Amino acid sequence: MATVEESFPRGGTRKTHKSKKTFQQSVEQDNLFDISTEEDSTKRKKRQKEPSKTKKLKIEKKESSKSVREKFEILGIESLCEGMRLLGCVKEVNELELVISLPSGLQGFVQVTEICDAYTKKLNEQVAQEEPLKDLVLLPELFSPGMLVRCVVSNLGITASGKKSVKLSLNPKNVNKVLSAEALKPGMLLTGTVSSLEDHGYLVDIGVGGARAFLPVQKTQEYIRQKNKGAKLKVGQYLNCIIKEVKGNGGIVSLSIDHSEVSTAIATEEQNWTLNNLLPGLVVRAQVQKVTPLGLTLSFLSFFTGHVDFMHLDPKKAGTYFSNQAVKACILCVHPRARAVRLSLRPVFLQPGRPLTRLSCQRLRAVLDDIPVQGFFSKAGATFRLNDGSLAYARLSHLSDSKNTFNPEAFKPGNTHKCRIIDYSPMDELVLLSLRTSIIEAQYLSCHDIKPGALVKGTIMTIKPHGILVKVGEHIRGLVPTMHLADILMKNPEKKYHIGDEVMCRVLLCDPESKKLMMTLKKTLVESKLPAITCYADAKTGLQTHGFILRVKDYGCIVKFYNDVQGLVPKHELSAEYVPDPEKVFYTGQVVKVVVLNCEPSKERMLLSFKLLSDPEKERAGHSQKKRKSVRAGQLVDVKVLEKSKDGLEVAILPDNIPAFLPTSHLSDHVANGPLLYHWLQAGDTLHRVLCLSQSERHVLLCRKPALVSAVEGGQDPKGFSEIHPGMLLVGFVKSVKDYGVFIQFPSGLSGLAPKAIMSDKFVTSTSDHFVEGQTVVAKVTNVDEEKQRMLLSLRLSDCSVGELATTSLLLLSQCLEERQGVRSLMSNRDSVLIQTLAEMTPGMVLDLEVQEVLEDGSVVFSEGPVAGLVLRASKYHRAGQEVQSGQKKKVVILYVDMLKLEVHVSLYHALVTRKAKKLRKGSDYQAIVQHLEESFAVASLVETGHLAAFSLTSHLNDTFRFDSEKLQVGQGVSLTLRTTEPGVTGLLLAVEGPATKRTMRQTRKDSEMVDEDDEVDPAVVVGTVKKHTLSIGDMVTGTVKSIKPTHAVVTLEDGIIGCIHASHILDDVPEGTSPTAKLKVGRTVTARVIGGRDMKTFKFLPISHPRFIRTIPELSVRPSELEKDGHTALNTHSVSPMEKIKQYQTGQTVTCFFKKYNVVKKWLEVEIAPDIRGRIPMLLTSLSFKVLKHPDKKFRLGQALKATVVGRDFSKAFLCLSLIGPHKLEKGEVAMGRVVKVTPKKGLTVSFPLGKMGRVSIFHLSDSYSETPLEDFTPEKIVRCYVLSAAGPVLTLSLRSSRTNPETKSKIPDPEVNSIQDVEEGQLLRGYVKSVQPHGVLFGLGPSVVGLAQYPHVSQYSPSQKALYDKHLPEGKLLTAKVLSVNHQNNLVELSFLPGDTGRPDVLSASQGLPLLKAEGRQTEAEERDHKGEEKEQKKNQKRREKRNQKRREEPQLPSKEKSEPQKPQAKKQGKRPHLESGSEQERVNKKQKKAAPSEEDDSGVEVYYREGEEEIEEMCVLPKRLTRPAEAPRLQLPSGFVWDVGLDSLTPALPPRGDSSDSEEDEKPQQATKKSKKEREVEKQKVEKELSRIEEALMDPRRQPESADDFDRLVLSSPNSSILWLQYMAFHLQATEIEKARAVAERALKTISFREEQEKLNVWVALLNLENMYGSQESLTKVFERAVQYNEPLKVFLQLADIYTKSEKFQEAGELYNRMLKRFRQEKIVWIKYGAFLLRRGQAGASRRVMQRALECLPNKEHVDVIAKFAQLEFQLGDAERAKAMFENTLSTYPKRTDVWSVYIDMTIKHGSQKEVRDIFERVIHLSLAPKRMKFFFKRYLDYEKQHGTEKDVQAVKAKALEYVEAKSSVSED
Repeated sequence: MATVEESFPRGGTRKTHKSKKTFQQSVEQDNLFDISTEEDSTKRKKRQKEPSKTKKLKIEKKESSKSVREKFEILGIESLCEGMRLLGCVKEVNELELVISLPSGLQGFVQVTEICDAYTKKLNEQVAQEEPLKDLVLLPELFSPGMLVRCVVSNLGITASGKKSVKLSLNPKNVNKVLSAEALKPGMLLTGTVSSLEDHGYLVDIGVGGARAFLPVQKTQEYIRQKNKGAKLKVGQYLNCIIKEVKGNGGIVSLSIDHSEVSTAIATEEQNWTLNNLLPGLVVRAQVQKVTPLGLTLSFLSFFTGHVDFMHLDPKKAGTYFSNQAVKACILCVHPRARAVRLSLRPVFLQPGRPLTRLSCQRLRAVLDDIPVQGFFSKAGATFRLNDGSLAYARLSHLSDSKNTFNPEAFKPGNTHKCRIIDYSPMDELVLLSLRTSIIEAQYLSCHDIKPGALVKGTIMTIKPHGILVKVGEHIRGLVPTMHLADILMKNPEKKYHIGDEVMCRVLLCDPESKKLMMTLKKTLVESKLPAITCYADAKTGLQTHGFILRVKDYGCIVKFYNDVQGLVPKHELSAEYVPDPEKVFYTGQVVKVVVLNCEPSKERMLLSFKLLSDPEKERAGHSQKKRKSVRAGQLVDVKVLEKSKDGLEVAILPDNIPAFLPTSHLSDHVANGPLLYHWLQAGDTLHRVLCLSQSERHVLLCRKPALVSAVEGGQDPKGFSEIHPGMLLVGFVKSVKDYGVFIQFPSGLSGLAPKAIMSDKFVTSTSDHFVEGQTVVAKVTNVDEEKQRMLLSLRLSDCSVGELATTSLLLLSQCLEERQGVRSLMSNRDSVLIQTLAEMTPGMVLDLEVQEVLEDGSVVFSEGPVAGLVLRASKYHRAGQEVQSGQKKKVVILYVDMLKLEVHVSLYHALVTRKAKKLRKGSDYQAIVQHLEESFAVASLVETGHLAAFSLTSHLNDTFRFDSEKLQVGQGVSLTLRTTEPGVTGLLLAVEGPATKRTMRQTRKDSEMVDEDDEVDPAVVVGTVKKHTLSIGDMVTGTVKSIKPTHAVVTLEDGIIGCIHASHILDDVPEGTSPTAKLKVGRTVTARVIGGRDMKTFKFLPISHPRFIRTIPELSVRPSELEKDGHTALNTHSVSPMEKIKQYQTGQTVTCFFKKYNVVKKWLEVEIAPDIRGRIPMLLTSLSFKVLKHPDKKFRLGQALKATVVGRDFSKAFLCLSLIGPHKLEKGEVAMGRVVKVTPKKGLTVSFPLGKMGRVSIFHLSDSYSETPLEDFTPEKIVRCYVLSAAGPVLTLSLRSSRTNPETKSKIPDPEVNSIQDVEEGQLLRGYVKSVQPHGVLFGLGPSVVGLAQYPHVSQYSPSQKALYDKHLPEGKLLTAKVLSVNHQNNLVELSFLPGDTGRPDVLSASQGLPLLKAEGRQTEAEERDHKGEEKEQKKNQKRREKRNQKRREEPQLPSKEKSEPQKPQAKKQGKRPHLESGSEQERVNKKQKKAAPSEEDDSGVEVYYREGEEEIEEMCVLPKRLTRPAEAPRLQLPSGFVWDVGLDSLTPALPPRGDSSDSEEDEKPQQATKKSKKEREVEKQKVEKELSRIEEALMDPRRQPESADDFDRLVLSSPNSSILWLQYMAFHLQATEIEKARAVAERALKTISFREEQEKLNVWVALLNLENMYGSQESLTKVFERAVQYNEPLKVFLQLADIYTKSEKFQEAGELYNRMLKRFRQEKIVWIKYGAFLLRRGQAGASRRVMQRALECLPNKEHVDVIAKFAQLEFQLGDAERAKAMFENTLSTYPKRTDVWSVYIDMTIKHGSQKEVRDIFERVIHLSLAPKRMKFFFKRYLDYEKQHGTEKDVQAVKAKALEYVEAKSSVSED
């Protein structure tokens, strides 16, 4: 108050000049919203009217000063309200929120979702996708501290502690909500955020409804360079923008962010600002109205009044302000209700876009004494004057400890207080104080004050499962993790600690930036007197301290200290005694005392020890003694085995008996041999040449790997990183296997990482599948980092292989067998007779054994013989199909002796037991059959002799992984190259396997395959398998038909025995097309004869003598011939192998088979000839009709009898390969169906046929008419009809020409075949494809093996200076027409010409290129050589040519010739004087007539020209208005040289021959005279030309016309930019030319061009782009496109499309992974579950599909269950088990009997896949349901339609009768 009174002494203020006063009054009165001003003026009027008294003056003075104080009250949190707009400064930037400093020391928070709508949308996409988006940047990249922002108060809340919290929004839609589009004016300064990046700029969200703001890229250059560090603007980036231009009443706004324009922007009256839409941050020109001690009152924008408090005056001008002074001010905030405006005169706010520089205070957290009060504000706080003269401010809540103790009187100006600096306000440029006692006395004010290792006192706030939360200071909370609650792990911490307890903690970690404080309550750590290690520099060698164990590993313990410092205690430093298993001795969280052995702070490495140096003298003595008896790393030693431990051998190094350890994995290079040696080595055994890997104080690690020993001996072991260089090959072993790669250690102790990407040439799914710890490997160094002591290694075979793989393979095999032989010698020294016997047994030995037992799995166990405990076993395969019984004597041969399990594997195969004595040749190749498989080698028998040979399964130490498809199987055929011809001590020959391509499949079916593919067992049959029967073959039985399947019927016999009747045993003569099983009816009694018995375990038919025959399923026959006495024949049950079953069928034989099912995956029909004979009909052998091949399942019914021809026998799987189109002989002249397997650009096709035959089709044999893109219509898997041109050689030569494949059509052949030079005649016009551009000319393909040459003078009439133009205009594969100039049969040379004069076609080089014409001399010389060889000879030649052409010429109307007979000059000389007639121009295409000699040639202009060169007579050119079109193609128009729009009609005279280029005027005149025409003729000519032009235009406008060039497509997409089909055709056009990048570019153009409303059109392009990347791109490029597609489309649609793409391209693994991703992301979408189920069924995984359905029912809501079950049942009908599908439908309908949609689907499926009886049964059930009449009518109608189609007249009448009965019943009910 004192300050106010000083400024206003008694007696009032001094008089001011009248003009100033009136001005001030007028300004004040103009402000209608300023209530306080009105009050002032009223008071002044009263004072003028009435004589004032002293008392009244005092009262008025008090009221006046009170009003002034209220007006200039500092902004407090109470003054804020929702919707208030303020200017703020970014103080802190966190990942999910911004901390904003507001005026008057206030603070607010902006959540990440309040930046802008576009940024929030990106965040939602990232959350939905569960993966980070690449174009989404985090808040720290968008905002920086000091940035000024306009914000609006979105919420005023109260926190849990009762304090008020201000939530703000920066969203332009909230900040600029007060603006409308109509209010926008040029020059306005707005804030906005980038919403999207466009081609030519950025769309900016300014938050104004109806306005679309665009920021051109030109207006961003300076900002990007200066402010954005050269980076493009990002979505969500906050900008200060100035409006440059407004269009469409504010609809379109152009912006600029140029710093010079933004910083000088001033709000003016012309911009029509109002108090409603006034925004903070605007700079205005203002005038001082009133000066008070608390601030200024300003008027601005003519009508508005605002206030500047003392905190926002310009510090340099404070005290100098006067009334009417002109100033610049910045609007700080606008109150939405009171319309009060606060401004600032501080210079930092007067340049918009400029950030605040001072953000903190140096004296932060300092305690200050005796600080005087400057002023007090009842609603906000108090100001203080600091010692340095600067102003400070304390908010009201910080003036006292509580509201109760607050005394306003204590804050009169001049009173002093003790306070503490707690913060700094950048907006006010003053420090913030607190007078609270708790804050002044607080030990720690913020996390910055707390240091790791310090002791702090705190109060327990909460006890959680993850730890205890402790309050350390006012705003400081710390966590004590569960591990740190005590020295030991506590299970019930609540028993010891209680909320409110005071505890003493030690700080483990303090990170002020992330506000993370971790503490410990471990008593030992809290009370420790030892120095604490808080950084690696503190760890001095020999320092003893306390720490806690973070992790316990097999190599030691990791001990952690403070501030995330940690060190390693190696295994040998854990204890004075050796600790074999540290995990049993130590535990995580254990407090330990350690000593620092070594520390490298730069590398953050520390080596520790638990062995404390208690007695230095003894320690030194111990060290010196060890030095005398130590070994060094890399030394070779002999060792003696002491004992076995868990992971290896405890040994003593001789002769000093130094203890050491030899791990099991280091006993051998072969992983399998390590455990074998470990098992048989025993205490006392000596091992020689063992390598010392590492040596430490109490621990020596040894290695016996021969590869490592050799590397060390050969000096191939670098001792340091300086010796290692990229490209070096090093031998090492796998130290550890991680998900991201494997660590390899080398003998010297160095180690490196082999990342997953370069671990193998094969795709690595799991690293543990490829390598195991301890495995020996060869590694190639790819990268070395000496500073960090790291290196990257490659383990790929392609990088690490040296020399021939066969040599390496043999070496590995020899080593492996040598080690096994060493094991035999160890075994022979044992006392056990059994072990000695096993040691003497070697592969190849023949034994006489007695059968002990035949096990259920089919294997045979033999009696032990003289040695007790000896186990000899023959697998099911090695029974060789023999029937063996207990007690039988058998000769067997030993295959392998398992020295771990003490088992001997033997074989009964006759060929192995009785080996042939045949001399073997070393190095020769032999066919062999794999008999036994081990981990690293296999044993095979030679087919010729029966000798056993061993070969390695690995070709390299790193070659350890095989895909399932690459793995060998017992019984599989291989090609071996013998390296030894005599079996050594091992009993085996040594061999190397040949190429994998020579492998043959196993000659017996796998069990799994028998069940899955061939013998799908009827569930009804399995029920009866447990019952015994006493039937024998030939017995007559009676039974009831239980169920009928397509190829068999199930019959229930007496006593519940189940039998089977196959379709082949129902009728004696089966008519083709009928279904024999349809003759049997369910429930019918049949009499049958037993003809065999099937074993349910092996699926074989057993002889009656077999002991398990009584448990077989009887196979029955009801054939009339079989039922006659002695007419039956038993099935062939004595087959030794599957081969003998099908030997009775010969190739070419006709058989009757029964259709079982269509295998969609394998694309064949599965049929059965007899119960035990199966067949397959490849789809291509079912028909020569494309219609049948497209839907083979529709052509053939299940169970249908088919007449087929045997074309092959597959002995390995025991089935016949059949054909329905006769013998499959791919001989010359045969027509057959094939499947495209490969499309080779510019070459042709590769076609595959059934039975493995392959063929090739040249591009010249794809069609009778060549096209620009001949391979366009061909894709892999397409079925084509082929004609065999040649069957010589392994690959067939084929033709797809319809004249070959369908000769009966006798259609015209536009492009005849040119198979040899004999087919080429001189003067002939032929079409073909450019092969290549050579230095001497252009090579041109006329046929598959005929190539012609067009020398450059005959290529074009132009002479380009650069030959590159020829490459550009004549790319390989371009279709051209050429004239044959000469044929040299002796040298096989064909000379060609492409000149327009020869071909009648446009020049190959474009006229628009402006190229010089070829010199006349050269052309004339060549012409003379051709034209003047002798007059007589030339006349004869011309006569022959005329006759030949006349024969071929079409009937053409010709104009009468009026020209004189004159030899025609060479074409090149006739150019130049008429520029419009240059080659390739529109005129020349009109002027030329097409030759009859080339009927297939397409004239693009639609004009046929007959033109002859070198003849005596000039024939009149005749224009024929006839379009040449081919039936297979739409009309086309080509403009090779570009269209000339300004050509006049007079220049398009087709009848005029071109003028010469001679300088002789007489020569120039002659043609003019010769071509003079009358006016009438010229008129006719002109009309013709006009007609021709109109015809060309029509052709261009013809919707059926197919585009043929990029220009054509560009025109089309311009006219229809939203048509995805055009864009896709455009992409296909480029793909056919193998221009992948251009196709990609077209796709990107399409995505930018197609309107955003056309979602489906855009999706089509995305799908095409995904297809393109899948076929031609990499996995990475496909993933990128997919991620983009998901962002811009409905994600589910994109996911489903990619899954279909993967499936169609047979990338089943990728498809499966994608479906699993979809199930996680779209688990509520039933379409995903259904699609995945269908995918699994198509892959033959019926069980997995059914599990998917169960999961779907668990995840989806109940209302979807019926639909899902119905869909899965449909899939089962189509792709799986029809019986199961029926069961699913039945279950559903029993629960929901009135679901007519399910009934309808069930009926459809049964009609398609079931029998007529089943269909009728369902119809009968439906028509007896109680449904609505409308629905019943629908089902009656369907029933009637079905009977009309499949039933008899009687059946139709029966349905009608039932319908009538239903109607009558309904009507009677209604009458009642």
